[in-house]
Amino acid sequence: MMMNQGRIVKVSGPLVVAENMRNCNMLDVVHVSEMNLIGEILEIHEDKASIQVYEETSGLGPGEPVVTTNAPLSVELGPGLIENIFDGIQRPLEAMRAATGDNITRGIKLQALSREKEWDFVPTVMPGDQVQAGDIIGTVQENEVFEHRIMVPYDIEGTIESIEKGRFTIDTPVAKVKTKNGNTVELTMLQKWPVRKERPYKEKLSPNEPLITGQRIIDTLFPIASGGVAAIPGPFGSGKTVVQHQLAKWAEADLVVYIGCGERGNEMTDVLMEFPELKDPKTGHPLMKRTVLIANTSDMPVAAREASIYTGITIAEYFRDMGYTVALMADSTSRWAEALREMSGRLEEMPGEEGYPAYLASRLSQFYERAGKVKTLSSGDRIGAISAIGAVSPPGGDLSEPVTQATLRIVKVFWGLDYNLSYRRHFPAINWLQSYSLYLDKLDEWYRENVSRDWNKYRSDMMRILQEEAELQEIVQLVGIDSLSATDRVTLEAARSIREDYLQQNAFNEEDTYTTLDKQFRMLKIILAFYEKSQEAAKKGVDINSLFSMPVREKISRMKYIPQTEEGKPFDEIEEELSKQIESLIGG
Repeated sequence: MMMNQGRIVKVSGPLVVAENMRNCNMLDVVHVSEMNLIGEILEIHEDKASIQVYEETSGLGPGEPVVTTNAPLSVELGPGLIENIFDGIQRPLEAMRAATGDNITRGIKLQALSREKEWDFVPTVMPGDQVQAGDIIGTVQENEVFEHRIMVPYDIEGTIESIEKGRFTIDTPVAKVKTKNGNTVELTMLQKWPVRKERPYKEKLSPNEPLITGQRIIDTLFPIASGGVAAIPGPFGSGKTVVQHQLAKWAEADLVVYIGCGERGNEMTDVLMEFPELKDPKTGHPLMKRTVLIANTSDMPVAAREASIYTGITIAEYFRDMGYTVALMADSTSRWAEALREMSGRLEEMPGEEGYPAYLASRLSQFYERAGKVKTLSSGDRIGAISAIGAVSPPGGDLSEPVTQATLRIVKVFWGLDYNLSYRRHFPAINWLQSYSLYLDKLDEWYRENVSRDWNKYRSDMMRILQEEAELQEIVQLVGIDSLSATDRVTLEAARSIREDYLQQNAFNEEDTYTTLDKQFRMLKIILAFYEKSQEAAKKGVDINSLFSMPVREKISRMKYIPQTEEGKPFDEIEEELSKQIESLIGG
């Protein structure tokens, strides 16, 4: 390949300007200086190119060489992705540490996926079979829990001439395909794909099934569809990262891609230390067995932070194309937007609101629109999905700032975290009066068929009680609780039960950390039965203090700790006890 060489004329932090770059293309990867630092062309003016460098640029000066690769920033896709930890431009951190020690050395070149490791390839097609892009030609058991499906690369269609079974490295040809024009193409287990280009699919489908998370406030009040997009905005200390950890562990997804984008080093360390230790509840093996981690901490070069989001979503699309359901966590998109702002400022572009570039909203939507439920490229009807959940860290918790507002215009689920709730140790600290989900209508039919026909009614009743509580609390603050009627006092007590016995969840309790939909429905049914029966009793003159101190109240408050294996019997007993105790109060 002919290399085009330019030379540096200006260095401004991660931005380098080079001349004699007339034959280069936008978004080409270049190697900067004798140290071979990796960079990407952002702008071209006549023969000058503005380059964002993904590594530390201190010590660079005018006159040093810049060589283009004539190729865009791409990721390697194949066996070896699972359980791996990469930086923002897909350099394997474990291999880098083995090569250079604890600190990342500038200019180090390592292949993202090992070329030495051999994998057991098992063919799923025979010579003579017709194949097209996206068809699965074989599988590799990557670890105890994950089967890696080897697909025909994009733009290849023809007849399998030969295919081998055995142990191969990812760059060894495993099959030969004779294309329609008579050429023979060798297929390996390795593919490459430009990170800024969306991987193609046949058709985008309407998301009509929920992504079950086991978190009661999410599944009941603000569900996300499988293939949906959600945002978790919240101030520092409100629990964004913990919510994402819970979703990564419990969400009904085949695979997790976790992008730590510009996060504090100690938070990312927690992720890197915890994920290998966390036991996957579905398989009993460590959670890392179905996880890809991309670690890009706040002290790493800012330009690589901008690339990490695209690296993560491209890897997620690759697994989606195999027919898997992928949960993608981006923590946090605010830091990514700050990287955009810094690069935009150094490029001397016209700033938009709060200094962010004018294209902030379009870049955010380009990222989130790559999520979704799709019919993949293949000769069959394989379906895969990516659910993208982005944390947003607005400065000072101000949800009116540009990144949060641009995100809310794109996503369909908003889990607004509240510092006051987290201060009161109410977790997850999702504010039920601010949050919303626009998937409710689409998912209603699924809940009716798979949980109960009354699911939507109970959910609406619960939201109504919580909203009434907010209105009654204002009256209480003005004139005191004694001014309320007996039925209003019952509403307040039922709302307290919903908050403390249902919405509040303990991530460290084995029974409470995850709740099945059936258990959620039974808990909700009992709390709402207490509300309705107590309202009737209060109207008949029963002393409300007697209602609130019934022995069954203790059992209602401890329902969340009933083991999932016990199914419905304990809940039926509580419901029966509740009816008897209220009837005795009315009769007395």
